[in-house]
Amino acid sequence: MTEGIYILANDVVFDQLVALLNSLEVNAGKNYPVSIIPYDDRLERIREEIKHRDNVEIFTDNSTMKLWEDFSAQIWKAHPDAYKVWQEKGISGVYRLGMHRRFCGFDGIFDKFIYLDADILILNSLDYIFEQLNNNDFVIYDFQYKDLSHVYNVNSNNLLDVFPQSRLDNEIFCAGLYGAKKGLFNEERKKNLLSKLESGEAEILYKNAPDQTILNYMIMRSEVSSYNFSHHLPAEEVTGCCVTSPHFDEQDNLVYDRGNRLTYLHYIGLSSKLFSRVCSGENIDFPYRETFLHYRYLHEPDKRPKFTTKPVAYNAPPSLSTRVLKKLGIKVGA
Repeated sequence: MTEGIYILANDVVFDQLVALLNSLEVNAGKNYPVSIIPYDDRLERIREEIKHRDNVEIFTDNSTMKLWEDFSAQIWKAHPDAYKVWQEKGISGVYRLGMHRRFCGFDGIFDKFIYLDADILILNSLDYIFEQLNNNDFVIYDFQYKDLSHVYNVNSNNLLDVFPQSRLDNEIFCAGLYGAKKGLFNEERKKNLLSKLESGEAEILYKNAPDQTILNYMIMRSEVSSYNFSHHLPAEEVTGCCVTSPHFDEQDNLVYDRGNRLTYLHYIGLSSKLFSRVCSGENIDFPYRETFLHYRYLHEPDKRPKFTTKPVAYNAPPSLSTRVLKKLGIKVGA
């Protein structure tokens, strides 16, 4: 069986993608083939970058991308107010439709695969995730189950009719990293899911994370055999994965949680613009920045920015002058 990695990306996340590819090269355990699923057509820098990477290619099956986009659009048409809310916000069609292309892995080139968001660094071997796919059809390692609000509509009166509280407390996950098998969602299964959603269940979906809520629904409603390492590893071995965790230690270009090496670090919630600005030379500090910069410039250390000014925190409040200019309607930096 073929094993490989899918990454959803475009040139907007170029710096993060390079860091991720380099971290895979150093830490993943094997030289896994990588297929980059295009978020959209902005791929010029990526095409140039992967000319030097024999194991990386761009996913080019347009029919599969269209199939999953159409399926996702059908789901959101079944939602009572998603299109209306998005339109009122100036969004045409499905919000972040390109994010739904991550589902292409289910009809892709690898029999077993791991999907990665571009804002992730791999810091340890992925072999054990692939090995677990010998026993389960879907594998994750995160703690999203502690926060239901970014997966389903917690204000829905129908949520507990669809999933009991016990499942909601244990089975939801972050869609940033998961292992799965090709063919998990055939046409019959998708038709069955769409029927349930059109019967009223679409109302439980969370509009602000459209791809994540759909994937959680598909896995849970189909009762796919899933496995979350955070539920099964001994407490003394389990690690976090999120950049918002302040207690991790950076050491030798790796990250540790109470002495245990992280499998991956997810820079979730940090804007791609932040990484672009830092790589352009702005001295903006953010959690675990040194680890990111190491992998971003692993093969071109001479291009790593040399900061000469005092660092500014990424979440620092705007300066007084910036606030005044904004209040006057003057574009900052214009």
